[in-house]
Amino acid sequence: TLTGENRILRTDILHDAGASLNPDLDIGQVEGAYVQGAGWLTMEELVWDDRGRLTTHAPSTYKIPACSDRPDIFNVALWDGENREETIYRSKAVSEPPFVHGVSAFLALSDAISACGNAYPMLDALATPERVLMAVNRMRGVV
Repeated sequence: TLTGENRILRTDILHDAGASLNPDLDIGQVEGAYVQGAGWLTMEELVWDDRGRLTTHAPSTYKIPACSDRPDIFNVALWDGENREETIYRSKAVSEPPFVHGVSAFLALSDAISACGNAYPMLDALATPERVLMAVNRMRGVV
């Protein structure tokens, strides 16, 4: 039985941090930002009621990534190429930029759904399990 539930089995990231000032810290930043970005696109659903009130306003109603949502295999490396920009010690920002790596989780879901048909699926963010299942059913011709 298909449910739309999914999990990330493996992630490989090569991030350009320039001349990293603290590689261990930067790798941790990349890992955290990836999990946050993937969660933002797959589970952090905002729901309002008919009166315009947010109903997903508490930890019990708003799902965020947990430690168990981390990929089973999670490889993060920092690119060791030269940073030609004149930045402080040739370093680069590592706080917010890795957030965009989470898009790969959303695109991987789209790729997986495409295996159910012969076209690329229409999958809107937020890719909740319900929306993933609806996309699979559309690809299979089931409404």
